[in-house]
Amino acid sequence: MKIISKIIVILLAAPMLQACQGPGGMNKQGSGTLIGGTAGALLGSQFGGGTGRLAAVGAGALLGAILGNQIGAGMDEQDRKLAELTSQRALEAAPSGSSVQWRNPDNGNYGTVTPSKAYKNNTGQYCREYTQTVVVGGKQQKAYGTACRQPDGQWQVVN
Repeated sequence: MKIISKIIVILLAAPMLQACQGPGGMNKQGSGTLIGGTAGALLGSQFGGGTGRLAAVGAGALLGAILGNQIGAGMDEQDRKLAELTSQRALEAAPSGSSVQWRNPDNGNYGTVTPSKAYKNNTGQYCREYTQTVVVGGKQQKAYGTACRQPDGQWQVVN
């Protein structure tokens, strides 16, 4: 129970520490690093004794900071919303081979959706294969998939 209380304190303290940054505060990556490092150190402090405990705290802090940084660098909720809206628009109306782009002005992340020719599957649904490219934190990721149009007009990824 003590460890849960400590983690709750960390989660509550992190936004206050961000406020010390001044206008704009800390970005998601910085927050993730701070929270992950602190939580990792706390977890590490629960193991070993003496110098062993000190090593566990250091290792926990390092691993937590690395993991928190990577999570913070990922797509945020606004990125996911923009990507989903763009996917729906591209699959519904974009000509085959034509890319439709989205961009998050808050963090600079962006992506494109490029659908291919529509076809009917064996159950009569219209489907399209597509390529989705996303650039998050300057790193590009590309995915390929197939989506089919549902009776309500929404496109649903099937693979």
